[in-house]
Amino acid sequence: MWKCRSDPVLHIDLRRWADLMLVAPLDANTLGKVASGICDNLLTCVIRAWDCRKPLLFCPAMNTVMWEHPITAQQVGQLKAFGYVEIPCVAKKLVCGDQGLGAMAEVGTIVGKVEEILFRHSGSQQS
Repeated sequence: MWKCRSDPVLHIDLRRWADLMLVAPLDANTLGKVASGICDNLLTCVIRAWDCRKPLLFCPAMNTVMWEHPITAQQVGQLKAFGYVEIPCVAKKLVCGDQGLGAMAEVGTIVGKVEEILFRHSGSQQS
């Protein structure tokens, strides 16, 4: 909670501290906010302040009908245009009971992608 100039600002400090950002799960609400540039909470403020030279990965997760809505593809495309990396959702029985695409990727898949990106990013930093 800053009070005057040069006081720490949490969302700026967090983006400076982190080497990589992973948003898992990324729900439809937050997806829409990020794609539109809305930053009304700590997560969306950190994303908006993110240094795009550092990796940002996102794992969409939502109901199948929400996933299949035409706006979702546009919003995911917008995040990719920002340079963010999608870890695609998978099909399975969802928390709501529906069966289909929209479940967050498995943890092992997410960890593997994070390791791959960190390895690749650290290698490019040393070059």
